[in-house]
Amino acid sequence: MEQEKIEASEKQESEYFISEKYSMDSFDVLGTLGVGTFSRVRLVRSKDQPYMKPLALKILKKTSILKMRQLSHLRNEKELMEQLDHAFITKILGTFQDDYYVFFVLEYACGGELFTRLKKLGTLPSQDARFYISELVLALEYLHDKGIVFRDLKPENILIDRSGHVKLSDFGFAKAISDSKTYTMCGTPEYLAPEIILGKGYGREVDWWALGILLYEMIAGYPPYCDDSPFNIYQKILLGRLVFPSYFDDILCSLLSALLEPNVQKRIGYKNNAASDLKNHLWFSNVDFNLLLIKECPSPWIPELMTEEDTSNFNTYPDSLEQPHAPKFTRERDPFVGF
Repeated sequence: MEQEKIEASEKQESEYFISEKYSMDSFDVLGTLGVGTFSRVRLVRSKDQPYMKPLALKILKKTSILKMRQLSHLRNEKELMEQLDHAFITKILGTFQDDYYVFFVLEYACGGELFTRLKKLGTLPSQDARFYISELVLALEYLHDKGIVFRDLKPENILIDRSGHVKLSDFGFAKAISDSKTYTMCGTPEYLAPEIILGKGYGREVDWWALGILLYEMIAGYPPYCDDSPFNIYQKILLGRLVFPSYFDDILCSLLSALLEPNVQKRIGYKNNAASDLKNHLWFSNVDFNLLLIKECPSPWIPELMTEEDTSNFNTYPDSLEQPHAPKFTRERDPFVGF
């Protein structure tokens, strides 16, 4: 019953923000959740609907977007996220802009990043890792069925919601490729598949490789290929010498070997029934993916919150009142038209 109330509330909020036009004046700013190269994510609450739970507002500087030639990437991120509606993927509820910034209105995952939890605990028990990985399998399956490759799976891009379930976030590197290949080298060094490094073209199977890296890191506390130098990381990935800690059981090693297979055509997830092959692996034998999808499986950790506005699961950042120089455009030649 409580879960039904949560889902009804989320649907009501989504419908409100899609149907209404709003601006920065629509929100009260409650704090900062994160900062990036040219963005800042703030926790906000609607002034018109104060009874609704807080939201995340991603704020991106127009001058920095243009300087770093990221406008096409930003449009791509917006257009892809607007297509998505899945239990384990962060929802975009709307966008708007002013003279200085572009704003993404997103649902707020109050449990913070999986990275923060991993850093605090060091490692996860196998059963906890299985829960998070299983939900990510469903999220990636959904994206792949839509012809989208995520390309940046890592603990920093996985949020935990107020019920303890995952929310895949940050679609800056995601791309719609259908059945074609793409060649851009992007992502986090430790998580790059060999075919990305080699520049031979790749498809959605790189996400399954990254899932294997993530699973290894969850249970070992470090990724299988790591070094201070990205170049050395790439060399280790291409050498493909996968070494397992002694406490990894045979079934886990079997799954990791299938996910971290350098030969793309032999990697689990390469064929058309990729997710099905993965879900049928013995490591997932006790997982009911149907119950998992409707959030009927209990999470290993539910965030403890003092209030709905509690940001204790996020790092603390100094606030900023910086107002960058507004780019000058004529009405006919404004590249940000459409946000």
